Amino acid sequence: MATYKERQRLSFRWEGKKFDVYGYSDRELERKKTEKIEALKRNEIIVESTMPVREWAAQFVNVYKVHDMNETSLKNYQYNLNHYILENIGDVKLKNVKPVMCQSILNSHADKSQSLIHKLKITMTEMFEKAVENDLISKNPAKSITEPKGTKGTRRALTAREEEAFLIAARKHDHGLLFMFMWGCGCRPSEAENICGRDIQTIDGRLYLHIRGTKTKASDRYVPIPDEVAAMLPKHPDPFKPVVRTSEGNKISARRQRGSWKHMEYLMNIELGCKTYRNQLIPPYPLADDLCSYCLRHTYCTNLARRGVDLRTAQKLMGHASIRMTAEIYSHVTVDDLAADFDKITGNKTRKEAEISLEKMQKVVTAS
Repeated sequence: MATYKERQRLSFRWEGKKFDVYGYSDRELERKKTEKIEALKRNEIIVESTMPVREWAAQFVNVYKVHDMNETSLKNYQYNLNHYILENIGDVKLKNVKPVMCQSILNSHADKSQSLIHKLKITMTEMFEKAVENDLISKNPAKSITEPKGTKGTRRALTAREEEAFLIAARKHDHGLLFMFMWGCGCRPSEAENICGRDIQTIDGRLYLHIRGTKTKASDRYVPIPDEVAAMLPKHPDPFKPVVRTSEGNKISARRQRGSWKHMEYLMNIELGCKTYRNQLIPPYPLADDLCSYCLRHTYCTNLARRGVDLRTAQKLMGHASIRMTAEIYSHVTVDDLAADFDKITGNKTRKEAEISLEKMQKVVTAS
């Protein structure tokens, strides 16, 4: 029976500096030691277990992540890595990172969203696993850490009143079309900012939007363009430039989007009856403070459900990799939905129809 061999470490010095190699046998250790010495002689960049986590993280991102992510995803990835992980263990030597340190990072963010906590765990697990593969450390300190419960974000659809205010405000907003792409075509914010003239296509006399999503394979999709969105499209958009641009002609960045949404909230508040003084809103604000631009995409999916679009079709239109994500939105029942079917749910509609039928019958009898 084969026996499990513990991974071993061999330390040696080169020009006064300590280096480590890892292996499962003396022969493997000696081979790796020789290879590393030859690399040192060639002045190659050497990554070592004694380097700070911050330095390894930079090389990890540059080698394993830069070429697999779009610009927006990479910026978000690096922000989470720097802000939540490296602020805590960035200056710790790679070989000194312990599981308790990684677990403490997750625990310290237990009040954050489940999504963020999961991303932090995946980032640490991948980063340290690559360190193991590169013989920098013998074990992955993040391999067995557990995720605290966290909070579950609540994204919702706009109410009928909010949706009406949004459609009016969007026509007054300089970047209203950007948000209309989210509301009427189900674009993610990062997808909406990248829509170019070539993505607006007429097929068999009908207008479609080619959403070149990159988040998953399902993200690349075609969706019909509703009349409300079509009415705001430029007549002759540049095929290779974003349809919605800044006054300088640049793409609407994620940061500029946040500012644009603030202005959208301002306009919507006014449409909902909020008073102003010297262009400043006067409390109370009628627009709910839980509304965000992503709610427009949620509204798109909810509207598909209300119109009777089947779940599989909705999944494709949303660009969801899993039908479970679409089903979660489809399962949300709002007060507006209940109000629309109130009589049907309570049976009032049936009773009213019976009363009307009885009245008609009585009139017929009386007339005869």
